[in-house]
Amino acid sequence: MDKVILIKYGELSTKKGNRNFFINTLYHNIQKKLSSYDVKIHKDRARMYIEFLEKDFENIKNSIDKVFGIHTYHVATIVESVDESIQSKLLDLIRTCSFSTFKIEVKRSNKSFPIHTMDYNRVLGGLLLKNIPNIKVDVHHPDLWIKVEIRDQETFIYYESFSGCGGYPVGTQPKALLMLSGGIDSPVAGYLAMKRGVVLDAVYFEAIPHTSIEARNKVIDLCKKLAQYTDSISLHIVNFTPIQEQIYKNCREDYCITIMRRMMYRIMDQLAVKYHGLAIVNGESIGQVASQTLTSMSVINEVTNQPVIRPVACLDKLEIIDIARKIDTYDISILPFEDCCTVFVPKHPVINPKLEICEEEEGKFSYQMMIDDAVESITTISISSEMEKEFQDFL
Repeated sequence: MDKVILIKYGELSTKKGNRNFFINTLYHNIQKKLSSYDVKIHKDRARMYIEFLEKDFENIKNSIDKVFGIHTYHVATIVESVDESIQSKLLDLIRTCSFSTFKIEVKRSNKSFPIHTMDYNRVLGGLLLKNIPNIKVDVHHPDLWIKVEIRDQETFIYYESFSGCGGYPVGTQPKALLMLSGGIDSPVAGYLAMKRGVVLDAVYFEAIPHTSIEARNKVIDLCKKLAQYTDSISLHIVNFTPIQEQIYKNCREDYCITIMRRMMYRIMDQLAVKYHGLAIVNGESIGQVASQTLTSMSVINEVTNQPVIRPVACLDKLEIIDIARKIDTYDISILPFEDCCTVFVPKHPVINPKLEICEEEEGKFSYQMMIDDAVESITTISISSEMEKEFQDFL
């Protein structure tokens, strides 16, 4: 095989004692992503190499584009570490390219190679200038940046660079639970959490008949998009109807959203224990709505002992939308099916709630048994990006 995909780690290379753990996790994640292709994967502390069949390249590329932990990758041609072989193959490759300016960068880990690095830069640059008309060297902004890495037995030649997802491989951090609504923000928050290596389960609060099956399927479709960046995601569906109806029957209208969120956090607290999650992740963005002021967040947070991670907290809406478009969740999120956070929004929700008022309002109905029932009656779906669009009705 004369070509490999050469993967560069990026941020993983900053790790010291844990570096092998991060690289091994990335290796296993890529293995799982490419399990249906005829590939061989090799790794060391500096690079990872994928041997592949040419016919599978585009599909393999689409798969590794969604693997966190990859900074950049290249298609490298392999030749013997012999001057004549390198020059011949380089000329053959570059003659197929269209460019006006170029730069050659030689790296020589094989110190027995007879030509020194800077000298070989000039040799190869001169080879191209002599044999390819109407080109010139530009070391600052070249059209074509050619890299030649000379190893002990083989040399890698590459010039095409593809950007990876960056971040850390999923699985280098333990599990967290994502509060996944049908909106724009929470899928972006889930994506950003996975980019830091976090394993995710998702939790969806529904209030049938006030919310629809279409709203649930919208969340399932969002989960499928997120599952492209990992193996699969367990989606836990919470029947929130009894609790939500009691809130709106018994509590002050302006405090209903705050109390609803406090009930959700109580449920998330129990689910984190049940499913071994070490944190709660959500799409709250500071000041975006009444329940996301700092005062509201403080009052709502008071009911949970779990760390709450808010990856989009300091992004504005346009920044969040840009990421949603990038990960292909935006068009799903704007479908007109309301979730339980939006279907009962009061005209004037409180933006600076008082803890003592929340506790007083919550004292108007017995919620703990309903919370326990909601946790016990969870419906769980394991979602992968390959699932069919139609789903069983779980009601």
